[in-house]
Amino acid sequence: MKESILSDKAPIPLGQYSQAIAAEDFIFLSGQIGINPSTGRLVVGGIKEETARCLNNLQAILAKTGLTMDHVVKTTIFVTDLGLLKEVNEVYSEIFSKHPPARTTVGVNALPLGAKVEIEAIALRFKH
Repeated sequence: MKESILSDKAPIPLGQYSQAIAAEDFIFLSGQIGINPSTGRLVVGGIKEETARCLNNLQAILAKTGLTMDHVVKTTIFVTDLGLLKEVNEVYSEIFSKHPPARTTVGVNALPLGAKVEIEAIALRFKH
């Protein structure tokens, strides 16, 4: 069984996909770019601002399921310029300061709307 997750505090999907899918104990979050959900536009500033917005969007989707970023076990980061990875890491490490999730980083030629970074995640509902 799977369930689609949709948060009004994160950007509406740009295509035919769900913001996230809950399947058993896992939440699979679609890649988020730095779109401000209030305006529907990419945030201005640069890679740090985009990274922060990506992570905020992921947090909003997780919150809809009652989870936090502490539940994230794996991320994938897509970045158009690997030379900017230091700046991405500065913002990323503020969210994932303790026990960061497993991660893959991939250099890509382009992202939707001219974004510089996209982040997807997998979260696990912890059992107490």
